[in-house]
Amino acid sequence: MMPRMGIYLGRLNQMDARWCLRFNSASRFYSVRVLFRVISRLGDGVFWYVLMAGLLVGFGNAALEPVLHMMLAGLAGTVVYKSIKGKATRPRPYEVHQAISLAGAPLDRFSFPSGHALHAVVFSWVALAYFPFLFWLLVPFTLLVALSRVVLGLHYPSDVLAGAAIGGLIAEIALML
Repeated sequence: MMPRMGIYLGRLNQMDARWCLRFNSASRFYSVRVLFRVISRLGDGVFWYVLMAGLLVGFGNAALEPVLHMMLAGLAGTVVYKSIKGKATRPRPYEVHQAISLAGAPLDRFSFPSGHALHAVVFSWVALAYFPFLFWLLVPFTLLVALSRVVLGLHYPSDVLAGAAIGGLIAEIALML
């Protein structure tokens, strides 16, 4: 049973690296690299802070609960993400594969899971529960943030998918509480 699992994990890692290289190759183009650096930088938190401030300005007291909910869910996401990342210690793709170029600055040392994808999903999911009309803005931005991490050579696709799944789980739990 164990040797078979090793074969499957090896294939998964190969596929992950192949897809990472495929997406990362787009970063050779200056305009693509700049676009995804900006998206990634906004996904560091800037976009979410501006969104929460905008909701408070636009909706006043009616936005207090949603913004607080977003902040608490985001904090929970940070705790979970740092806990997993500190234990997983997966190296970033550009550190393992010479063909993958680093096109953006990493915020920390390890790759798994993607904190950007996790937080983009958490904030979007919670915000959309209160303000579904923001779908047109939040869903494309969340997808671009997730894609930026692979294009910039900072994460494997599986890091991003895992981050997004964890973010969705945290958001759902936050909304149930």
